[in-house]
Amino acid sequence: MKSKDPKSNAAPFPLFQAHPWHGVPPSAGDGVYNAFIEIVPTDVVKYEIDKPSGQLRLDRPQRFSSLCPTLYGFIPQTYCGDQVAARCVARIGGASIEGDGDPLDVCVLTEKTIVHGGFLARMRPIGGLRMIDGNQADDKIVAVLDSDLSYGHWEDIAACPPGLMDRLKHYFLSYKRSPEVSDHSVRIAEVYDRAEALKVIELSLADYRAEFGVRK
Repeated sequence: MKSKDPKSNAAPFPLFQAHPWHGVPPSAGDGVYNAFIEIVPTDVVKYEIDKPSGQLRLDRPQRFSSLCPTLYGFIPQTYCGDQVAARCVARIGGASIEGDGDPLDVCVLTEKTIVHGGFLARMRPIGGLRMIDGNQADDKIVAVLDSDLSYGHWEDIAACPPGLMDRLKHYFLSYKRSPEVSDHSVRIAEVYDRAEALKVIELSLADYRAEFGVRK
């Protein structure tokens, strides 16, 4: 009688969850990128990836009335470091700008109502906001959910109605603002197109490799 192959019962897939930042490829091919979504427009608390564990943790309650108008998260295996900061300086001037040391943020537009974060989404970048928080480059890529019926055909941020862009800008300029503090250190220095968004993503991927090495 043949002995049973010990590998015959082995699962054909890994028995663990990949780290959303380090274990997921950034590109899904054909101009589509992966995004890990942390918060959705109905969230009244801010969720954020816990970097050591890869779990989604409750960062803090939203202190004020502003809610993010889009799906919001980051692109895996990206990092806002020296090259992202240098691009910021080259585009807008100034000095003493550094990367914020986080994955590259992304706002994903979709017509669908999604009730919670903590998932991967396929998206297409169409532009971005070059945000400066204090002395740190904190870019926000703007993207559309791949195959979305309302937004999926947009190819550049120029397709966004001014009102939608105003909502995005207002959120990022106000969500940290305290009514008692009039001197606010966050500003949006530039709204850029798809070509520049792809360049920022490319540099953030290079910053990631410089910081963490090459991942499979």
